[in-house]
Amino acid sequence: MARQLRSGVGWRVGWEPEALSFQALVGADDWAVELTQTEFDDFCRFALQLSEAIEQMRSELMEEEAIACEASNDALWMEVRGDCDAYQLSFIVLTGRRAEGCWSIEATKEILRVIQMVQVF
Repeated sequence: MARQLRSGVGWRVGWEPEALSFQALVGADDWAVELTQTEFDDFCRFALQLSEAIEQMRSELMEEEAIACEASNDALWMEVRGDCDAYQLSFIVLTGRRAEGCWSIEATKEILRVIQMVQVF
């Protein structure tokens, strides 16, 4: 499988399965960080779980109510923050080189859409 890079306004997601150390890249317009396959797998899983959690809470929240949800393990911490229709995604890599990033509400929607199709990479 060849190297892939998907990008849009405020976001980037890349995948190179043959790379020795870091197979994935996530970033925005002015920053990027490489992730190992395990970190990227966790990143995708947590992002989708958090998005699903926000959707499941939709009926419990009042229209103007904001929420934050977190997921983490020893290697990665992630958070979505906002309301059910508009939230931003943040993460921190907790091991080795350590890194953090955050996407705008608009970019978060696109990141979530792309990582749902990650099997295409």
